[in-house]
Amino acid sequence: MRRNDDDDDDSGDGEGEELTDEKMATISRHSFFDSEKIAFSISIIENMKEDYGLFVWPCSIVLAEYVWQRRLRFSGNSVVELGAGTCLPGLVAAKVGSNVTLTDDANRSEVLDNMEKVCDLNKLKCKVLGLTWGVWDVAIFSLHPKIILGADVLYDARAFDDLFATVAFLLQRNPGSVFITTYHNRSGHHLIEFLMVKWGLKCVKLLDGFSLLPSDKAARLSGNIQLAEIVLNH
Repeated sequence: MRRNDDDDDDSGDGEGEELTDEKMATISRHSFFDSEKIAFSISIIENMKEDYGLFVWPCSIVLAEYVWQRRLRFSGNSVVELGAGTCLPGLVAAKVGSNVTLTDDANRSEVLDNMEKVCDLNKLKCKVLGLTWGVWDVAIFSLHPKIILGADVLYDARAFDDLFATVAFLLQRNPGSVFITTYHNRSGHHLIEFLMVKWGLKCVKLLDGFSLLPSDKAARLSGNIQLAEIVLNH
């Protein structure tokens, strides 16, 4: 998704970043640990030149860590990441055994192309799909997720209604599914709560994002990040 804000620009874990020759691109590596040993690393192609913000934002790091820590919940399940951008959470889900579809705005071919490259780079098989929030086309009817992921998708209030309409639709079509999202408090809790009521949703879990992170990752990030699990309000 497009990002125009200047804050929260700490991208990645700071591990092994290397410049490439193409369009001011970097490759950042993000490691996940099991008993203090590296279980695996994900490499992400970021673009420091393009204005749509192909960066690994702090919310993505928090959500990816949550997927890793709850990996038994994700293994074997169908996962869709909305507004995936550099798609770190979705790639971690794929790594731990999820059947993953990565989505972003259907009009942003450069973002979708980058997703394909990142999947190839990490030797992970994920479906990449153009999906514009609030648009009811063939793409959205093809999705049957058990878990929907969204990192920092609640940054532009003008898009909130379209996002929640899309989330509500997917939750309704897939009984028992859940939307897990990370967002900055700047997004406005009251507006989010209002829209959840409007679209028949409720929050069943709300966590401080930094409580999920190992100390070394937390030290590299800033902001006030929340993780919420949202379901249909039956």
